[in-house]
Amino acid sequence: MRHLSGILKLDLFNSKVNELDTTKKERFLGYLIGPAGALLLNAILATYLNVYYTDVLGLTTVWNGTFLVIFPIVSKLLDVIVNIVMGYVIDRTKTRQGKARPWLLLSAPLVSLSGILLLTVPESNIHLKIAWIMLSYNLFYAFSYTIYNMSHNLMVPLSTRNTTQRGQLSVFNQITTIMMSGIIVALIFPMVIMPVIGVNKELWITVIGALSILVLPFTLLEYYFTKERVTEEGLNSTIEQVSFKKQLKIIFTDKYMLVIFGYFFLFTIGASVKNLSLVYYSNYVLGTYNDGYTQMMVSAIGGIPMGIGMFLVWPLAKKMGKRNLTMLGLTLFFIGGVICWLFPYDMSLVLVGQFIKNIGGLPSAYVFMALFADTLDHIEWKAGVRCDGVAMSIYNIIAVTMVGVCTGIFNGLLSYSGYVAPYQNQLGELIAVQSPPVQNAITFGFVGLEVMISVLLLIMLSMLNVEKDIEKKQAEILARREENNAKNSVY
Repeated sequence: MRHLSGILKLDLFNSKVNELDTTKKERFLGYLIGPAGALLLNAILATYLNVYYTDVLGLTTVWNGTFLVIFPIVSKLLDVIVNIVMGYVIDRTKTRQGKARPWLLLSAPLVSLSGILLLTVPESNIHLKIAWIMLSYNLFYAFSYTIYNMSHNLMVPLSTRNTTQRGQLSVFNQITTIMMSGIIVALIFPMVIMPVIGVNKELWITVIGALSILVLPFTLLEYYFTKERVTEEGLNSTIEQVSFKKQLKIIFTDKYMLVIFGYFFLFTIGASVKNLSLVYYSNYVLGTYNDGYTQMMVSAIGGIPMGIGMFLVWPLAKKMGKRNLTMLGLTLFFIGGVICWLFPYDMSLVLVGQFIKNIGGLPSAYVFMALFADTLDHIEWKAGVRCDGVAMSIYNIIAVTMVGVCTGIFNGLLSYSGYVAPYQNQLGELIAVQSPPVQNAITFGFVGLEVMISVLLLIMLSMLNVEKDIEKKQAEILARREENNAKNSVY
């Protein structure tokens, strides 16, 4: 870390943002455009990597169908270790460029390289194929993307203490996430890309390889147009560095942070299984295999509210409160999900349900990181120390481990219910149909699970009242800093 600090003193690595308040170029270049490369690649892999494994590489029969169940779950053990280490390291990184941004810079080439390796699986023999898949998967998810995701997610909490400006950055950040998953992945990919690449391995490698290369310049843009103002407050202070164990205790004894983690845990489970199920649901329940329009229609009608919502969510959140607006949204989320679950084969009703459901999901998508940032400030006010890195490591552990666990569980559902990978008959026709038990399992993954989870989320949010007096708490934190700096200047 000392060597890293020395390197980052060079002017070459300085942020292009120097203002005390957040700026327009910061919002657009650092939070809207910059993250697009890595978030796009991750969104595509989250939706289609399992399809690549099951339909292109044909791994559903490896180890009698257990490989795709066990491997994603076991891989997440390494994720947990790396996340804990990164949380510890980030909290103890002290450079002119901040404590998270340096790792954002390091992650750029790592994500690009590991993204390419994920798809370039050799065909020579099954043992080499399995070894390559395990190594490349963990290189991307456990190391490269973990480093990027932790540093990226800390940019909003560390950017400023101004709740309005922080809220704006959170919205811009989420606009990119929604655009990548709601437009590119959900519309362009199923309508234009998937019908072309089908189960052709070379075309898959070309497409994903090109997207992996794009990560590098975009992430550099994010690095240069972000700024850690909250970190800079403490560069000249002598605040005692507390132990990792004490930071964990501070976090896990705070009721608001426990609610935040619990909420994110359940939300991630529902979203992960839903994302995994989307392609299968479109191919086997609502439409036909890679027909070019079913998935596009579901995503477009469901995703329209996500685009409109970026102009409405934050004004409503300021008026109603972030928690209250999110609870209202979850009620609509539940209603829309029930409609889809009751009529899974009816395109019209599914589209209506998806529209309502995604309106309800707007607050969770756009304001959650602002609530997380408020909670970090609350902890600093209460305990007197920042716990950004440790808290984000736990947040990230939930994100990455649940994706892996959910992938294993979903693949288990497919295997147990009798999923059959697409194949060509004697006439050369592609056969891609599933039995009713498989269709039911896919439908539960796409809408049923999230319906049940939304009820639990409503209960949890009723206990989250972190917004109360948050601006007063932030003022007290700054007063302590100024008092501490004044004492240091005397001595």
